[in-house]
Amino acid sequence: MASAKATMGQEKQDHFVLKSGHAMPAVGLGTWRAGSDTAHSVQTAITEAGYRHVDTAAEYGVEKEVGKGLKAAMEAGIDRKDLFVTSKLWCTNLVPERVRPALENTLKDLQLDYIDLYHIHWPFRLKDGAHKPPEAGEVLEFDMEGVWKEMENLVKDGLVKDIGICNYTVTKLDRLLRSAKITPAVCQMEMHPGWKNDKIFEACKKPGIHVTAYSPLGSSEKNLAHDPVVEKVANKLNKTPGQVLIRWALQRGTSVIPKSSKDERIKENIQVFGWEIPEEDFKVLCSIKDEKRVLTGEELFVNKTHGPYKSASEVWDHEN
Repeated sequence: MASAKATMGQEKQDHFVLKSGHAMPAVGLGTWRAGSDTAHSVQTAITEAGYRHVDTAAEYGVEKEVGKGLKAAMEAGIDRKDLFVTSKLWCTNLVPERVRPALENTLKDLQLDYIDLYHIHWPFRLKDGAHKPPEAGEVLEFDMEGVWKEMENLVKDGLVKDIGICNYTVTKLDRLLRSAKITPAVCQMEMHPGWKNDKIFEACKKPGIHVTAYSPLGSSEKNLAHDPVVEKVANKLNKTPGQVLIRWALQRGTSVIPKSSKDERIKENIQVFGWEIPEEDFKVLCSIKDEKRVLTGEELFVNKTHGPYKSASEVWDHEN
C-alpha cells in the first residue's frame, strides 16, 4: 500500500523533477474533448487560476485553440519558460519519417518554438483515414524503435525538452527500454481510485519514469466524484470530490491533468496544495475496488474478426 506521503515530500510541492532535471508542474489542464472554449479555458487557467502546465494532442483537434490561449497568456505577461506544454504524436504518424513533420505541425498550431514534453499517444500505428473501429488492414506494423529514435533526435535538436509515452503496457515498455538511448521521462496513463493501474505504475519506478494520471475523476459513465466513499472523504475535509481525487493522485506521486471547460471548476481543481488527505482516508480511497478502464482503446484498435487485435485484452497485452 502506498503511503499517503509517498514521494510527495513537502505537502506544498507543486512540481515534480523529471529524470532530465526539468521541472514539471504537478497539476496540468487537460484539453481532451475541450470544445470551442479551449482558448478561453487555457488563458483563464494560466492567468487567473495559476496553472503552468497544459496537456494537449494533435488528435484532440484543439491545438490551434490551445495556441491562442497560450499566446494570450504570454501577452498578459507570463514567461514561456515558466510554462510546461505537452503534446502527443498520433497513431497515423507512427513511422520514423513522419515524426518531425508531425511535431512541426503541432508547434505551428501551438505558436511555439519548442514543447516541453512530446508523447507517443498510443503504441499502435493506424493507416491514414482508419475507421472506428478499424477495418481489416487499418492497424499496421509499428516500428517502435525507429520512431523513438526520431523522438530522441527532436530532443537533440532542441524542439522538445523531454519525450514520453502514453497508454503503454509493461510488455511494451520493456521492449522500448531495450533500445532507447533516452529513457522516457514520463508515462501518461489512466489512473483514479477505480483504476489504479498498479502494474505499469510500479514498472515505471525502477527506470525513474515519472507518471502522469489522466481521467483522474473517472468518466461520465463512472464518475468517481459521485462515489459515496469519495464524497464522505470530501465532506470530512471540506473539499470538493474533484479536489480529493486530484489530491489522491498527487499523494501517490503522480502529476495529474484534470479537464474542465468551466472556469469555476478549472480554478477549484488546482486548489490542491497546502493540505493533504490523512493516511487513513488515503487508504480508504485506495481500497475502492478496481473496476475497469474508462479508455479501453477498443474503438480505435480492435477488429474482432480480422485483428490483429481482436479484444481490448489483447490491446493491453493481457496484463489487466
